[in-house]
Amino acid sequence: MRRGTRGPAGLGAPPLTALAVALALTAAGFGTWAGRDWYAAAHDGTAGYAEQRDAALAAGEQAVQNLNTLDHRSISRGLDLWESSTTGELHEQLASGRDEFAAKVRTAKTVTTAKVLSGALTELDDRAGRARVLVALRVTVKAPGGASTDKDSRMLGELTRTDGHWKLSALGQAPVGGTSAG
Repeated sequence: MRRGTRGPAGLGAPPLTALAVALALTAAGFGTWAGRDWYAAAHDGTAGYAEQRDAALAAGEQAVQNLNTLDHRSISRGLDLWESSTTGELHEQLASGRDEFAAKVRTAKTVTTAKVLSGALTELDDRAGRARVLVALRVTVKAPGGASTDKDSRMLGELTRTDGHWKLSALGQAPVGGTSAG
């Protein structure tokens, strides 16, 4: 037997070849493991659910802000924004009462602006395309004389996904405070 041409125990493979084979098998095993994990992550519903949650919250906050902002000087544009932010029965109510409401705002000459202070998604049914949002906002109403008043409020909204976009389908005041039995 010549020295340096055979591996241990007479296996017949030079030491460098055995090392290369071991490294190749290790790399293949690691690649398989990493590929399997990547595939599982890419097809995991958790990431998609998180995206829908974030999209619903952002749309809910924006829609609540839109429905609490209106300037008598650009009433048509403001009401168009209201209608584009809503769907279902809420949309129908806004559309059917649009002219009467616009006349009242023009007469009052008010400018109402809203700022979202915080928001939370309280419910999400991604499969059904429904969500609920709680939004805290500050509404500033400026009267014709220049005086303005701020009011903080909490709104509860129901969202419905239509054509891949979340829109408000219901909106109301959230109850403030709690009740206690005395």
